[in-house]
Amino acid sequence: MSDEHRDELRSQPLYAPRLGRRGFLQAAGGIAVLCTLPGEGQAQRGRGGPESDDLSIWLHIDEQGAVTVYTGKVELGQNIRTVLAQVVAEELHLKPQAITLVMGDTDRVPFDQGTFGSRTTPGMVPVLRRAGAAARELLFDLAAKLWAVDRAGLTLADGVVEHKASRRKATLGQLTHGEKLVHSIASAATTPPERWQVNGRPLRKLNGREIVTGTHRYPSDIARPGMLHGKVVRPAGFGSKLTSVDTAAAEAMPGVTVLHDGDFLAVAAPDEHLAQQAAAAIKVEWTAPAGPSDSDLPGLLRAKPAAPTQAVADALATAEVKLEASYTIAYIQHIPLEPRAAVAEWGADGRLTVWTGTQRPFGVKQELTQHFGLQESQVHVLMPDLGSGYGGKHSGDAALEAARLAKAAGKPVKVIWTREEEFTWAYFRPCGVIDVTAGARPDGTLVAWEMHNYNSGGAGLDTAYDVAAKHVQQHGGGGPLRQGSYRGLAGPANFFARETAMDELAVAAALDPLAFRLKNLTHPRLRGVLEAAARKFGWEQAKAGGGRGFGIACGTEKGSFVATAAEVAVSDAGEVKVVRVVTAFDCGVVNNPDAVLNQCEGMISMASGGALFEHIRFAGGKILNPRLSEYRVPRFSDWPEAEFVLVEGDHSASAGAGETPMMALAPALGNAIFRATGTRLRSMPLAPEGVPSSAG
Repeated sequence: MSDEHRDELRSQPLYAPRLGRRGFLQAAGGIAVLCTLPGEGQAQRGRGGPESDDLSIWLHIDEQGAVTVYTGKVELGQNIRTVLAQVVAEELHLKPQAITLVMGDTDRVPFDQGTFGSRTTPGMVPVLRRAGAAARELLFDLAAKLWAVDRAGLTLADGVVEHKASRRKATLGQLTHGEKLVHSIASAATTPPERWQVNGRPLRKLNGREIVTGTHRYPSDIARPGMLHGKVVRPAGFGSKLTSVDTAAAEAMPGVTVLHDGDFLAVAAPDEHLAQQAAAAIKVEWTAPAGPSDSDLPGLLRAKPAAPTQAVADALATAEVKLEASYTIAYIQHIPLEPRAAVAEWGADGRLTVWTGTQRPFGVKQELTQHFGLQESQVHVLMPDLGSGYGGKHSGDAALEAARLAKAAGKPVKVIWTREEEFTWAYFRPCGVIDVTAGARPDGTLVAWEMHNYNSGGAGLDTAYDVAAKHVQQHGGGGPLRQGSYRGLAGPANFFARETAMDELAVAAALDPLAFRLKNLTHPRLRGVLEAAARKFGWEQAKAGGGRGFGIACGTEKGSFVATAAEVAVSDAGEVKVVRVVTAFDCGVVNNPDAVLNQCEGMISMASGGALFEHIRFAGGKILNPRLSEYRVPRFSDWPEAEFVLVEGDHSASAGAGETPMMALAPALGNAIFRATGTRLRSMPLAPEGVPSSAG
């Protein structure tokens, strides 16, 4: 696992005749299709992992010919369930609707580190393509042996293998007989993109009807017989210690279970209302240490700035155009559509089953196993498609709370966090301070670049611009609040600092921002998206004035490339309106254009919040804006005219599309605001209270 992905996972704790079985095995000859003993499938999936070449852990065809695909990746609104069905359907010549995906069920799927880092498409798509291709070839082998024919004369379509010369046909189930498919997927030849009939095409979300009609069940919808509802009594502030507690009133309520275990205090009751009443009835006192406020962050994060490297300092001495600037990034919340939720149930045999919304089912399983001192086989985590995560659901907070309460109550318990609990006790996107020192010649040639990120992370930290003397460095965290992964990790922060600094250098050199970037950029794919965005936007014709401004930014991260051009209107009162956004995106081979465009739209909306107004305010160990009435998020009225250009710059592979398109928006907006007002903003969010009349 890369250091970057380690950082991402780190958060502070809290039609032919049916064959008989004998005839099937005789016909199969030397092809390995084996019977699965009870429990063997589960054990195989538990041992398998993303690098496994064993077809049976990825794909199964039952006696009726139904195809089931297994993956540790999870669906959290990014529509990967549809895309993964497409890639398998392409290889098996089926309709995607004929593919059933089992996702994130730790008893049934191969081990997976989690759904994060835009790794599902580049990591899982090739595996499942090979699994589908291997299954197809195995089916041809089975049919050829069964009928003693040349497999070159066989075709596969709509779940039927046919030998046209003899007019023999067999369904997938009649060929496999529902047995375990033992075959290697390592060398399976997949269908090239130019021959795709299903993959690479627009396809609506497979379970879209269930979602829009309300029949789809999310983790918070799970119910079990005899289930209780749990409520945690939260501390007065961060780092609080429980000093006294009186639970008598709550314990006297009919059907209420009170759990007091160290500083963990919670109740379970037959309904949510009673659980809330019981929690409120507990008399409790906490001691809470004093803590810093959000205004203290720059000094906390960068108590000792890094010394400049000699190579950059020497190159900087030759530069006529110089820049030394600092950029700050605020804590922000994930705001998942569905708050954390879990249902936990203990079996009579001591086995724990948990239904929860998480991006890391196996990670949550490990948390539960360690906390309760269980064997891995004693914990089962199921992951219903959850209502978004944005990097905020890597930990198993609600799952652990529900499991502790269920153990105490002896009944299944559901815990659903409130929105205020999400704002206060979930982890945040890290805050940060980023220092940039850079220099260029008068003609715009970059000669020196140094960039230090304090706390927010290393994603997107490096620069793709051509510069001989360069040093970039990430410095360890020191933030006062619980922090962890957020969509794009530190990419939006580092893009903001780098692309704002590039704009400042262009202004100092009296050069057009686009021309300045192109002068220092030889990477063909990054140049491709930058030129595509500028062309679609009409950059050459864009003229600032009258409160209107235009900005552009670009970069590469997660193996993909993005450029965004933006137009803003700033009122006399400093209010910012995003008028128009054009984003060009290159993620290599596109498996589903609709899915990628939907991702791009969602990311522009989400990124606009962090760019313009989202920020967590805190002081004295408490969050000061812990609810949506006090925390501004993007609204429909904020949505600009938005256009997207998909550029396929690499026809050999796909990169992830769930993060990079959001990263260039904030600097594009900041650069546009500068051209509209002459005010340079170096902090995200850019204008939570509007653009000030002057800025440093």
